[in-house]
Amino acid sequence: MSGVEDDFEELYEHAPCGYLSTLPDGTIIRVNRTLLELTGYDPGELTGGMRIQGLLAVGDRIFYETHFSPLLAMQSVVREIAVDMRRADGTRLPVLLNAVMRDDPGVIRFCVFAATDRREYERELLRARQRAERSEAEARELARTLQRSFIPPALPEIPGLQVAGAFRPAGRGDLVGGDFYDMYETAGGWALALGDVCGKGVDAAVVTSLARYTLRAAPIREPSPSAVLSALNRTLLRERAGRFVTAVYGQLAPVGHRFRLTLSLAGHPYPLWASGDAVGEIGRPGNVLGLLPRVRLSDVDVDLAPGDAVLFYTDGVVEGRRDKEMYGEERLRCLLGASRAMGAAGIAEAIVNEAVAFQSGLPRDDIAVMVLKIPS
Repeated sequence: MSGVEDDFEELYEHAPCGYLSTLPDGTIIRVNRTLLELTGYDPGELTGGMRIQGLLAVGDRIFYETHFSPLLAMQSVVREIAVDMRRADGTRLPVLLNAVMRDDPGVIRFCVFAATDRREYERELLRARQRAERSEAEARELARTLQRSFIPPALPEIPGLQVAGAFRPAGRGDLVGGDFYDMYETAGGWALALGDVCGKGVDAAVVTSLARYTLRAAPIREPSPSAVLSALNRTLLRERAGRFVTAVYGQLAPVGHRFRLTLSLAGHPYPLWASGDAVGEIGRPGNVLGLLPRVRLSDVDVDLAPGDAVLFYTDGVVEGRRDKEMYGEERLRCLLGASRAMGAAGIAEAIVNEAVAFQSGLPRDDIAVMVLKIPS
């Protein structure tokens, strides 16, 4: 029997974890050799009246008194609580603390596992998470910065005409999309462009920038909207953009109290024209850009009278979904008809707000709109 007892004593002293026993107030009454090796104390230093609370770092000492000890009193057992023990040399030892108070209510038995590797792993995970969060925040800011470059900070002021634009990125705005719009003065009046590059991310952003600046430069050489869009098609193919683009490009010129709008469509949704009590479409269908060496495009002229409003938009408006239901063109027509008495900015805001609200505040695709309004 003595040999068996010796074996148990040997196992206790040299166990792969630290053991210590305390009184209910935390006074240490016994420790094994493993714990002494882990902490660097001599036996007399720990069993000479020290309490286990004195082995813990300051924050963990408070936690022990306010949480660990009450929980142990209620449950008689507490498992795997991560704390830091103070070594004899003043350094800290990350450990997992287990405690039981069952057989003898006057003694608490602790089992202490060194958790240096685990704690370092947890810290590395935390650092990795923080790096990922910083990278994600930087990516979101980059996306917002890139997206802002696709939208002019201000649209031109045109006598006798109200002009407004609005944009809402998809989802939470984490990815830069391919929607863009622009308007600027030309030799004979003003030009406007609105388009959508297939896809999202950096590659789409590169093509969007290419498209936007090509459309600004092309009118110097090209006389009509269809010729400008054809020039963009040639540029996309020459630069091997690898993404197709839908776009509407228009030229606007004052004619007395009216404005003449000449526009061309390249695979893009028809602009809507609210005139009188009617809301109709403008334009003829044309090929998308960036796929075919030659594209079929047409120019259409429209004379806008006082009180008229024209809406240009990307497919993120009409293709918004709520469950299986699509927002659709009919809803958009009705909304334009109902809001046509507003100014251009009010119409643009109303359309974007309703399209976003239809999708519970998280649109699946970017939304871009431009509105022209001739005041009555």
